[in-house]
This record gives sequence, C-alpha cells and structure tokens, in this order.
Amino acid sequence: MAGRAKLVAVIGDEDTCTGFLLSGVGELKKTRESNFLVVEKDTSIAEIEETFRGFLGRDDVGIILINQFVAEMIRHAIDAHVQSIPAVLEIPSKEHPYDASKDSILRRAEGMFSAEDFR
Repeated sequence: MAGRAKLVAVIGDEDTCTGFLLSGVGELKKTRESNFLVVEKDTSIAEIEETFRGFLGRDDVGIILINQFVAEMIRHAIDAHVQSIPAVLEIPSKEHPYDASKDSILRRAEGMFSAEDFR
C-alpha cells in the first residue's frame, strides 16, 4: 500500500521559486497555506525561519529546497534539523553559486563515510 505523495517546498529568491512553480511544484491549500516562500530583500530572518520551521512541521512536505544564501541566514535552524524527512537540500541561486563548504547537511553526510568505503 503506497503512502500519500509528499510535496516539495521551496524557500528562495524570486527566480528560484518561479522556476519551481513553473515546473508544477506549487501548492496552495484551502487555508491559503503555500509550499513556497519568495525571499526578497525586505523579508525578515524571522519570517524565513518561521516558514522553514512550518515546513518541517507539515506531514505533507517531503523535501525542502532552500537557496544556500538563504540557508546561511537561518543556519542554526538547519543545523538543528536531524530528521531524514523532510530532507533539506541547499541549492544555488542565479546570483549566489553553490559552496559545498557551507552546506552543513553535506558535511554531515561526508562524516558518515570514509575513503575506504568507496574502494
């Protein structure tokens, strides 16, 4: 018996959110609750963190995509998330390239394996 499908949530700049919305990721519940947040220069860190924590608490969200530059603003909240679902993936934006050294989830995954595991 298959479980209910999970949503992909997006927290990012306008270009990132638009791209994912055009691909069909967007969802708007009857309560006007969406699965995305467009971060603009006047978006507060508190609003970003509140949205992130809200996505973590939703049982219909399986993956949270977040621009890495936005993730840096709420790094403490991302580092505190240790569950596998929803998975949190940091992605680049048009203006900010991906930097693997800043990705705490990737660093955590790298710590699980050694070079010997791949020989």
